[in-house]
This record gives sequence, structure tokens and C-alpha cells, in this order.
Amino acid sequence: MEPRGEKSGEADGVRVTPQLLKARSGEFALESILLLKLQGLGLADLGCLGECLGLEWLDLSGNALTQLGPLASLRQLAVLNVADNRLTGLEPLAACENLQSLNAAGNLLAGPGRLQCLAALRGLERLRLRDPLARLSNPLCASPSYWASVRELLPGLKVIDGERVSGRGSDFYQLCRDLDSSLRPSSGPSPGPRATEAQPWVEPGYWESWPARSSSILEEACRQFQDTLQECHDLDRQARDSLAQAEQALSPAGATSFVF
Repeated sequence: MEPRGEKSGEADGVRVTPQLLKARSGEFALESILLLKLQGLGLADLGCLGECLGLEWLDLSGNALTQLGPLASLRQLAVLNVADNRLTGLEPLAACENLQSLNAAGNLLAGPGRLQCLAALRGLERLRLRDPLARLSNPLCASPSYWASVRELLPGLKVIDGERVSGRGSDFYQLCRDLDSSLRPSSGPSPGPRATEAQPWVEPGYWESWPARSSSILEEACRQFQDTLQECHDLDRQARDSLAQAEQALSPAGATSFVF
């Protein structure tokens, strides 16, 4: 499985602008953006994306990107999806010190050396370089030693291509890999009818879950709600004061006042 060919309109692809980021996020200040979904927009230039210094979750899949330079300033970025682009390297991600999950399936990463820049990311636990259901891969995945090379280069990974390689559940995935290897046809001729190739029994993306929002995102939402609620209380108090003053001004001295 190889990444898609050249995308139509790639030469005049879309550039990320402040207006685009504000429209997609609903935020007025770029540094306030915590989550962005920019998939399938034909992006070829990340433009001012590096100014979103508080960004924690970013989806850039299905675009026409060839480099990730502006992402080097996103120190808070924890989840990144750059699947189905035209990337030949991931070097700018070496500065994303909080990166925990990376999906780079469907690009042009040619060898394990292209992953060396990720070795210093101690928090990186999940890496996807191929996705059989979506028919996305990288040239380096064709090597027989691909799996072993990635594990040796990035020993801190817990999940590779959706399969757990360490911690709880890793034994089950290892058993499945051993069974898969034992069922592969040998190079020589074998008697009997040829088995049909197995096909996925679920639709692409079936097992992909929406990433949980980090606590900082929830805290920001709660803070904004509390601020809005406080403004409502202040307006209510001001309205009551104004009504009381109007009642006092309209009522003659000594007359019985009416309560609104």
C-alpha cells in the first residue's frame, strides 16, 4: 500500500491564514485555540499555524503538505494527525516536546532514519505509519524489518499502527501476529485450492475514536461558562437597581409604592 498520487490542485494549494484559523475554531485570538480540525482542505502551506501556541490537538489529514516547519513552535501539541499528505520528513516535530500521539500514515517516509527526529520525544506513545483499512502506508513499511526497526528506534512506544506493543494487551497482539505469520503461504507451490485474501470486515475508521479532550480544554470551557454566568448575574442586579430607582422617581412623596 502506497500513499496516493499527486493531488489535483496541489500546485495552487490553500495557505493557512488567521482568518481561516479563527473561522474553523471560533476563537478571536490564535493563542487561545486548543483544538483544530483542518482535514481535507487542500492545504499546501501551513502559514501562520505556528502562532497557535496553545494548540493541543490538530488534524491536518488529507491535505497536500510537503513540510511541517511551522509546527516546531507548538510545544503544547499532544495529538497530531498528518495522514494522507506528501511528507518526506518529520523533523520539525522534534520540538513538540509534549507530543503523545502521531498519525503519519499515507506519506512518503522512505526509511527508519526519517523517524530519528522522534527519538527524543519521551511522551510519544502512539505512532501510526500505515492504515490497512484506509489503504494508507509509507515506503518504509514495505521493509520486512519495519516493525523491529521502529521498536528499536522508539522503544517508548506503546501502540504501533493500532496494535499494542507494550503494557496490558500486548501479549494478545503478539499472539495475533504469530498466528498471522504462521498462516501466510510459503514461497513454494502448495497443493489444494488457494485461499481467498482476507478483507476488512468493518468500514475504515470504525475503530478510530474521537480523542479525549485534555483537561485544559475542559477547564477553559468551564472558565468561559463561569464568566458568562457572572455577567448574567451582574446584568440582573443592574436591572433590578434601575427598576427600583425608576419606581422611586415616579412615585409621589408619601404615596404607596408598587412592587414590580
